[in-house]
Amino acid sequence: MNNAAVLSFILRARNRLSVLNALILGRMFSTQIEQQTGMYKSHVSRALSELCEKKLITCINPQDRSYKFYKLTPYGKRITLEANKLLAMKVKKKSKASTSST
Repeated sequence: MNNAAVLSFILRARNRLSVLNALILGRMFSTQIEQQTGMYKSHVSRALSELCEKKLITCINPQDRSYKFYKLTPYGKRITLEANKLLAMKVKKKSKASTSST
């Protein structure tokens, strides 16, 4: 999967980017991610699964049944920063368009 496809995948669902942004702070287990993002457990679980599948994050201790720790992969960190940059540019464009129309 190329970077454009991965970025599109992340930006299509706000939950994915929320989880990635939480993990920028360092390794966390799912309950910490729930608290950090305000997301429901089922949404965090789905996002973690999808992001692991895309190799954006990794589970540090997959053998444990509870308190599994997740962290960004180097690729995941790079893509997260790029996704945030794209969103910031989109917000800037919107704010310029709204101020120029008034």
